[in-house]
Amino acid sequence: MLARNFVILGLTAAVALACYQKAQWNRHAATLSEAMTLVERNFVEPVDQRTLYENAMRGLVEHLDEHSGYIAPGDYEDFQRSLDQRFGGIGVRIERKPAALELTIRGLIANSPAAKAGLRAGDLITAIDGQVLDDRPLREIVKRIHGPIGSQVILSLRRAGVAAPFDVVVIRDEIQTDSVLGDTRRADGTWDFFLADHPRIALMRITTFGERTADELRAALNATNAGGERAEAVIIDLRDNAGGLLTAAVQAADMLLDSGLIVSTRGRDGTETRRYAARPDLVLPANIPLAVLINHNSASASEILAACLQDHGRARVIGERSFGKGTVQNIIPLEGGRSALKLTTASYWRPNNKNIHRRKEARDTDDWGVSPDADNTVIIDPKQWERIVRYRLHRDDAGSTPDEPRTGDANPSEPSEPRTNPNEPAKNEASDSDDGESSESNEPPVPVQDPQLLRAIELVRAKR
Repeated sequence: MLARNFVILGLTAAVALACYQKAQWNRHAATLSEAMTLVERNFVEPVDQRTLYENAMRGLVEHLDEHSGYIAPGDYEDFQRSLDQRFGGIGVRIERKPAALELTIRGLIANSPAAKAGLRAGDLITAIDGQVLDDRPLREIVKRIHGPIGSQVILSLRRAGVAAPFDVVVIRDEIQTDSVLGDTRRADGTWDFFLADHPRIALMRITTFGERTADELRAALNATNAGGERAEAVIIDLRDNAGGLLTAAVQAADMLLDSGLIVSTRGRDGTETRRYAARPDLVLPANIPLAVLINHNSASASEILAACLQDHGRARVIGERSFGKGTVQNIIPLEGGRSALKLTTASYWRPNNKNIHRRKEARDTDDWGVSPDADNTVIIDPKQWERIVRYRLHRDDAGSTPDEPRTGDANPSEPSEPRTNPNEPAKNEASDSDDGESSESNEPPVPVQDPQLLRAIELVRAKR
């Protein structure tokens, strides 16, 4: 009888504790609701509860660490679109010149709706659907060009040599964005991965790790390893790649390694939660020299790929120390998939058992990020890098290029929105067609040498 009473008392205490904890939570929720109502009723200017709710959600997670955040409904659509690497659009790259309101078309995708409608590089867009462009952020303006597949958008244009402005109706279609780019565009808009000056060396520029990145990389590697097109060396450029899908980075590494650990993840208590190992099948033969380019904006998924290839001695790593983002974010949908939390849930560890994460208090002398191999650190100052990027984009646009920005992210992921935190890897604004205003002049860029790429070429040629 006594034992039975103890059991009853224990169960009662457990239920009481659970109820107390729930009451505590409910009290916080009730207080938050009360505060939102007080602000809505008494703030000096009108404010709706949805705005207050979204502000509260941001405050809930954005102070946890520099990579967690709340993704509001409108931003979540853009976020998902960037991961899918496809959207409803017209197939142009645009920019806004300094002190200008109109948009300049810099390039078109071959056979895109824009190309079929007769748009040309150099055309100026002055209005969209009859609404004259203003000084609102470029990202917001570009959203008006995007839209449902099959719908139409009317662009008002000015063209050099044409006296009067004119309108063009363009029917939106599905636009797929490339994340694996080559050295030059062919006439049909496809990528030629072989370097123009070194036709047996392939260059693959991975701009983000999205849903289609692994398939694109596999196709590129196969294309440069078939018959007469066989590459004697491969260079993978991860510079300014802020990351993306962890799984895409793992799949990319698996194509280049036939055994060994690629990356592992650890949870809150340091316990290993997942191991990703390479499988025997190689896409790139092991006897083909491989080099990887990184810089201070190579982050997360980029660092996973560079680190595992470096640790296994498969590739020479050249450039500058990477960003140092060794945490994993999961995207947790809310409101039936309309919004989401981006929450840090784990850390990832490279094969040498080091976590590359650069903590807030880290110093330059601490061990974080991925560093180039000995004697392969090649520093490029920001102005020189801007010239290199501008010239590269000019060469890309000489063929045809998409109108989507470079993004990354998924589940797990990094931010796809423009950087507002100095602890996030920066994006190159000149290359992000709808992320910000371009600072480029009207003059075409002059050819410029890329010392990091030249060093990679030198190394892989010596190993052939």
